[in-house]
Amino acid sequence: MTEYNFIKIEKKLSKYLDEARFSHTLGVMYTCASLAMVHGYDLQAAQIAGLLHDSAKCIPNKKKLKICAQNDIPVTNFEREHPFLLHAKLGAYIAAEKYGVTDKEVLSAITYHTTAKPEMALLEKIVYIADYIEPARDKAPHLAEIRKLAFQDLNECIYEILKDTLLYLDKNPDDIALPNVLRQCLNLISVFPLLSVYGYQAYNHYSCGKSLYIHNPKKDLSTAENILRMLRPDKKYSHLEAKILDLALILHMEHGGGNNSTFTTRVVSSSGTDTYSAVAAALGSLKGPKHGGANIKVVSMFNDMKKHIKDFSDEDEIRVYLRKLLHKEVFDKRGLIYGMGHAVYSVSDPRAQVLKGFVEKLAKEKGRMKDYQLYANVEHLAPEVIAQERRIYKGVSANVDFYSGFVYSMLDLPLELYTPMFAVARIVGWSAHRMEELINVDKIIRPAYKNVLDPSEYVPLSDR
Repeated sequence: MTEYNFIKIEKKLSKYLDEARFSHTLGVMYTCASLAMVHGYDLQAAQIAGLLHDSAKCIPNKKKLKICAQNDIPVTNFEREHPFLLHAKLGAYIAAEKYGVTDKEVLSAITYHTTAKPEMALLEKIVYIADYIEPARDKAPHLAEIRKLAFQDLNECIYEILKDTLLYLDKNPDDIALPNVLRQCLNLISVFPLLSVYGYQAYNHYSCGKSLYIHNPKKDLSTAENILRMLRPDKKYSHLEAKILDLALILHMEHGGGNNSTFTTRVVSSSGTDTYSAVAAALGSLKGPKHGGANIKVVSMFNDMKKHIKDFSDEDEIRVYLRKLLHKEVFDKRGLIYGMGHAVYSVSDPRAQVLKGFVEKLAKEKGRMKDYQLYANVEHLAPEVIAQERRIYKGVSANVDFYSGFVYSMLDLPLELYTPMFAVARIVGWSAHRMEELINVDKIIRPAYKNVLDPSEYVPLSDR
């Protein structure tokens, strides 16, 4: 166990922090010590982590960037544009270099004391919470309850802190007056692209071990342009790429009240609940593979098709594979040709027709004409094969999911973002339907279910 000379370190640290920051630092150190005693962590390690957590806080932003550059400390684009965020990772560097801290758990707790991270260790939780509840803090809501909870259950305490952080972003989450609902919906429409892309970047980094790219959106760019800019490491995209993604978002924006997620929005809204609960329910619906994940199935089906078909222009070879799909012999053996047919459209899905008009242009730009030929051939042949094999002679046509997955693959969108992109678009439709439900109806939706069993006599429980 490392011994620290706290008096000496405090004296040295006080020269680099202003009076208010130093007072806050001492409060965090004492709170860390108290939490460590209650939750069974090394007292000295907790104290030094609390004492040095803000050691870089008062360094000017330009100097923060300079120190990082001189010492090969990685800086994301988001941190470069907002260098005040560097104080945590730079604080860990200073703790090691200037104060001789070698304990990796201490350094990690300093690094993540502001942002937190998935699967936090005990000391990371202690420092994160201590920074929030130290005695001088007085602005956050429910501090008394959170301070009490910190000494009982750290995980529950972090949950309450995060919940209060969200409440800070919306002072009236439960108000369903139309002006407030409109404000909430517009806010959600604006932040969904960021939540989707940043969420993927975090997943790609923390779960997949890849580099973390956080790019700021730009106000003068469209939603589609910002999505491509934020997603790609080099932030570059072509005019055609942005135009087609914009078109795909518009086509997915709204599709009547009968689709599963929009109907969910209306049902939940009719109960009088808040906007966030209604949208959360809609997201749960959209997550289902039969709804929001449909284009993922199409892409996966075509990937399997490419393994079985040698010549993408050979219609007979394609027919053989399509028949095997219907006979449950290939791919997922569900007997479906994904992307073909729709509950509403039979002659054609107008969204698919609009999108198809631009797909060929993008395929040429991306060098994917061979793949485009395969998609076009399947679109042409599938209705014929379905009519022959299923004796279905009403119209069967490609739906919007048939080409949207192909578009997303050509835009290099990862599969994990396909359904979030659907949500980025459909949040507009959900918002409109929620407001209409609140304006026009004001009556709870309660579908009726009819029992199709034959009537039967009641059997007493003892005789069953």
